[in-house]
Amino acid sequence: MYKQITANRQKTFWLVLIFLAVLIGVGYAASIYWDTPSILFWAVLVSVGMSWWSYFAGDKAILTLSGAREVRQDAALKETQIVHLVENLCITAGLPLPKIFLITDPAPNAFAVGRDPQHASIALTTGIVDKLTKVELEGVIAHELAHVKNYDILLSTVVVTLLGVIVLIADWMGRASMGISPRGAKASFGQRDDNQQNNGALAIIAVIFLILAPIFARLIYLAISRQREYLADASGALLTRYPEGLAEALEKLTADRHQLRLANRATAGLYIVNPFKKTGTIIEEALSTHPPLAKRIAALRSMNL
Repeated sequence: MYKQITANRQKTFWLVLIFLAVLIGVGYAASIYWDTPSILFWAVLVSVGMSWWSYFAGDKAILTLSGAREVRQDAALKETQIVHLVENLCITAGLPLPKIFLITDPAPNAFAVGRDPQHASIALTTGIVDKLTKVELEGVIAHELAHVKNYDILLSTVVVTLLGVIVLIADWMGRASMGISPRGAKASFGQRDDNQQNNGALAIIAVIFLILAPIFARLIYLAISRQREYLADASGALLTRYPEGLAEALEKLTADRHQLRLANRATAGLYIVNPFKKTGTIIEEALSTHPPLAKRIAALRSMNL
């Protein structure tokens, strides 16, 4: 476990460095091309600022994007039962109680975010709360707590937020290359003539970003998501001492046909199961951020506790 924690911290450090290098490199190239040194200054400022933001506030952005609301201690009976379930597992795992969130959606799913166990959050959909038994839900929560304890949440939170920034920059550059101002107004005919060469260069950079951003995102997810899911399954099963609980939960999640309404490609790798329903093709399975559920279930049922 300690090796996993160290590895996750190291991966996060290198990911932030790569992000800084990419944005500063683009800023440097743009400042030379347009002979405007201030572009490099803003590139450095934005890249450092967004790295800081992803570490300290990335989890809040992800929870907001997912439509999650925090469960309070004085909430309804059903919600307080969830809190007590998490509390008991945290005592067993030796973890502080994370913030608990609910997402109003019939699709059963869950995820954890944060930068460390002291600043962690767990989000559950109303679908997973309603459709699983107590034992099955316990297995799911134990899986998410394993992500917290192993510091998987730090790496995945930073990955999601920084890659989201790259996609937003690509979108902005694409709009700018088409002669659209930040307010969405089209440039005048004379301005287009004056800036035609600059817009052409910006369009090339935008295309590179638009092509590479999703590829980069998928490669990062493939590198970090699959193995950590197996590890979290095993760690969660060790926490509850009942692997069958999580195995049965995963079976129900596999059979459910609801798709998460607020799911998006940026946050898909955070969830316990892929929020997008699969077609089952070989290529799709190879590029999925999650290992096949059948293999995860088989691995759980092969555990002898």
